[in-house]
Amino acid sequence: MATKAQTAALPGDTTVTTAGGSFPAIVLFAGWLVPGAGHLLLGKWVRGTLLMLAIITMFAIGVALQGKIYLPNTGEPLDMLGFVGDLGAGLLYAVARLFGWGQAPVLIAVADYGTKFIVVAGLLNVVAAIDAHSIAIGRKRA
Repeated sequence: MATKAQTAALPGDTTVTTAGGSFPAIVLFAGWLVPGAGHLLLGKWVRGTLLMLAIITMFAIGVALQGKIYLPNTGEPLDMLGFVGDLGAGLLYAVARLFGWGQAPVLIAVADYGTKFIVVAGLLNVVAAIDAHSIAIGRKRA
């Protein structure tokens, strides 16, 4: 069975074909660093823009609800998982840490919802970056 890199491109096929190149890794890294960037690099403008808007909006709502931004090395297992989820947001996490957002203790129930919005935004960003990588290597049709 022929692989994607060995077959001729079909008319209207816009997937990127690489034979072991570094472009899929760049798509994965860019998609994690900036929400939607992996899809934008692949020319999937609508999908990339929608993902970018959704993830940034979810993160912004979480910060506006005074959600907690998890820090590394707290020692609590659930806090470490929350940190991994937050770190999935890429540069959004770095910006939040830089400006000191989400550092206040969670005192109201609404802030706990904000924390969940922030974590889910990070996890959605990871899923979107992996999706862009799958398209770049030809595992998934766009």
